[in-house]
Amino acid sequence: MATFISVPLKKSSEVDLVKPLSKFVTTTYPAGEEQGEYIRAVEELNKLRKNALGRPLDKHESSLEILLRYYDQLCAVEPKFPFSENQLCLTFTWKDAFDKGSLFGGSVKLALASLGYEKTCVLFNAAALASQIAAEQNLDNDEGLKAAAKYYQLASGAFGHIKDTVLSALNREPTMDISPETVGALSLIMLAQAQEVFFLKATADRMKDAVIAKLANQSADFYGDAFKQCQYKDNLPKYFYFQEVLPVLAAKHCIMQANAELHQSMLAKQKKRFGEEIARLQHAAELVKTVASRYDEYVSVKDLTDKINRALTAAKKDNDFIYHDRVPEVKDLESIGKAALVKATAITPPLSQKFSDLFEKMVPMAVQQSMSMYSQRKAETVNRLVGTMREATNLCNGVLASLNLPAALEDLSGDSIPQSISEKSRSIVQQGGLQSIEQLIRDLPELLTRNREILDESLKMLDDEETTDNELRAKFNQRWNRTPSGDLYKPLRGEGANFRSVLDKAVQADQVVRDRYNAHCEMIALLCKPENELIAAIPSANPVKTLQGSEVVNVLRSQLAQLDQMKKERETLEGEIKAVTFDMSTCFLTALAQDGAINEEQLSLSQLDQLYGAYNQRVQATLRTQEELLGQVQTSHQEFSSLKQSNTEANQREEVLKKLASAHDSYVEISSNLREGTKFYNDLTEILLKFQNKCSDIVFARKTERDELLKDLQQSIAREPSAPSFSVPAYQSNPAVPAAPAAGPTPAPRTVFVQQPQQAPQGPAKPEPPARPPPPSFTPQAASGAPPTGPPTSNPPPVAPPSQPQGPPYPTYQGYPGYFQVPMGYNPYPYAQYNMPYMPYQGTPGQAGYPGAAPAGQPYPGYPQQPPQQQPYYPQQ
Repeated sequence: MATFISVPLKKSSEVDLVKPLSKFVTTTYPAGEEQGEYIRAVEELNKLRKNALGRPLDKHESSLEILLRYYDQLCAVEPKFPFSENQLCLTFTWKDAFDKGSLFGGSVKLALASLGYEKTCVLFNAAALASQIAAEQNLDNDEGLKAAAKYYQLASGAFGHIKDTVLSALNREPTMDISPETVGALSLIMLAQAQEVFFLKATADRMKDAVIAKLANQSADFYGDAFKQCQYKDNLPKYFYFQEVLPVLAAKHCIMQANAELHQSMLAKQKKRFGEEIARLQHAAELVKTVASRYDEYVSVKDLTDKINRALTAAKKDNDFIYHDRVPEVKDLESIGKAALVKATAITPPLSQKFSDLFEKMVPMAVQQSMSMYSQRKAETVNRLVGTMREATNLCNGVLASLNLPAALEDLSGDSIPQSISEKSRSIVQQGGLQSIEQLIRDLPELLTRNREILDESLKMLDDEETTDNELRAKFNQRWNRTPSGDLYKPLRGEGANFRSVLDKAVQADQVVRDRYNAHCEMIALLCKPENELIAAIPSANPVKTLQGSEVVNVLRSQLAQLDQMKKERETLEGEIKAVTFDMSTCFLTALAQDGAINEEQLSLSQLDQLYGAYNQRVQATLRTQEELLGQVQTSHQEFSSLKQSNTEANQREEVLKKLASAHDSYVEISSNLREGTKFYNDLTEILLKFQNKCSDIVFARKTERDELLKDLQQSIAREPSAPSFSVPAYQSNPAVPAAPAAGPTPAPRTVFVQQPQQAPQGPAKPEPPARPPPPSFTPQAASGAPPTGPPTSNPPPVAPPSQPQGPPYPTYQGYPGYFQVPMGYNPYPYAQYNMPYMPYQGTPGQAGYPGAAPAGQPYPGYPQQPPQQQPYYPQQ
């Protein structure tokens, strides 16, 4: 009865994990010790996969430990890498465990770019190997029984876990071996076998009959459920595996019921219910009889049958002679209770006892994405604060330039260059003057063109692959059952559209900078000239030395000094804002561990408010200070202007000084904008190159998947019939059995040189081979008198079959398919004389030819006859 069911393992194709994962590590993490550690971990992961799937595994616990360790590592690494078709694309190919394939088509396999698919298949192999290890245990001792029960429950739990998760993990129809119906049936089978092991343990320990009966009855119930589950899905029994399993399940169901009835009969005997004892034994005898008659080739029940029969004979004898108790009907018997001592093992990683995460220091992708979003929010906060201060400073500079301050206070002589203008001129010359700005402006279109080319090439790769995918989808229709490229590339196309929008906005910003440069180009060029030329270019005016030392001038100078001090404080504050750092990974990891998810927006905004709340208040304070000071400056300047002598020359000089001051400020801003633009384009080039690599990787993965799918489709098409089935005429498919002498004879089985025709279906009787035709005579009369009366152009019909076979006939009979007529004098069956050349016989002059004419296309008339003394090569039977 010790027949246990085990499951075969799935086979996987080799996958290179090193190249794509290492590429992701190098592009995501900066070069250093951390990156090197992650790359070494990737290599270890690849070795672990080869050990788990790249070689045959022994039916031993150590092999199962390798599989479970690889499964645990997959579970640990899944949240740390962006495994998907449009990001980190790894295609895993697995064959159906039960489908053995055909000679030309191969077995059924499925290739998916899904780590969930890899996890599902690895867990299936772990469950299958656990069932094989359990089946190999020695059930004659306690250690073997405990190990078998443990592994069967592990296998049941693993198959049940696959049943619950496979559809969500794959997002498409799986192969039949990992479909929910199949793994659900396998889970029930493993659970039933685990229950049977507990029954064997209870039997070996000689536990109470009531307990053993309940254990056996529960096991029979499990086997019945498994049998129903296997028959529930129509396409399960088509596998040879299930064709072998179904009889075993049916037999085990009956056997365990028989054991339950046997032990319940012993309990009835103890309670002196002898009629019930006999009824249960009779039911048990019927059950084992059914097993012996239907499933004897799968399960042996001889020992159990003998045991039940002996008990039944003794019980009947005692009841007939002593007790005379009435034997009830089976349907009237009290039902036997059930006791389930087994439970499917819960699959909660880690399952391996020696598991250690190779990527322990790497944070999960959810944390990485949250960190990225936090960094973006932080950058936006910093840019907002810094931009607010810079914008206020530019406004202040513009107001002062419009008032010609501080140049108006320095230009009291009316003929010299104000000190502030001289400093601004030297500053522009030191920064490179017009040449530096013009060079930056010339570089921008080249950088823009480079970025556009990278983006266009990346999107073109997606377009070409999508076009090919659409053409194949239109060609194969429903058979082209992979994710459409148009759906898969939507995130990438959205990213590309975002990049294109960024470039368009950058072009507009570049044009604004050019327009501003063109507006101030003349004055910037004037500031770049030597001092004597600059003095000559500025108009002279009447001196206003009377204002020197006046109270208004001193107040203005004090207010301008306060504005300069405020600008310096802003520069210091900007540096402090940019220097703020905080590691949010700990906060995100804690939230992920506690809640299983990260509310990034709430956590980030709360932390940023704590970090930059004080700085925001300081920025707003500087804005209020600037507003107050500018109001005071404007009031003082009005008083100062009223005291100055107003004339045309003075107005022209003041206007030029204003333009020079404004040109300096514009030069500084334009230079800053152009350098930021150059840095922006260079940074964008790196980002676009990563985007191009991402597009290239996914297109390459899609091409590989496309080639695999095309290969599978070709094999599938090759297995299909080339034309629809049609009915064959009866006279071709079922030739009539020869029953009259006119029909052709059955060729002898030892014919070696002539192709045997297809054997007809079994008829009522197989005719004996006909007699060998007589040898030809020398006289024309003898030669022409052998055949019966008939047309001289037809072959003679065969004679009636003799009682004993006379050797293989000569295939010279007209109408017999597959044979050709040869002259009677030629023997086509020469044994051991294959290399002997045929020597034409020189017949006696005047000898007549063979009387039967050959069919059309085989001219044999006049062929010479053999002499009578020549013996045939073929031996007589």
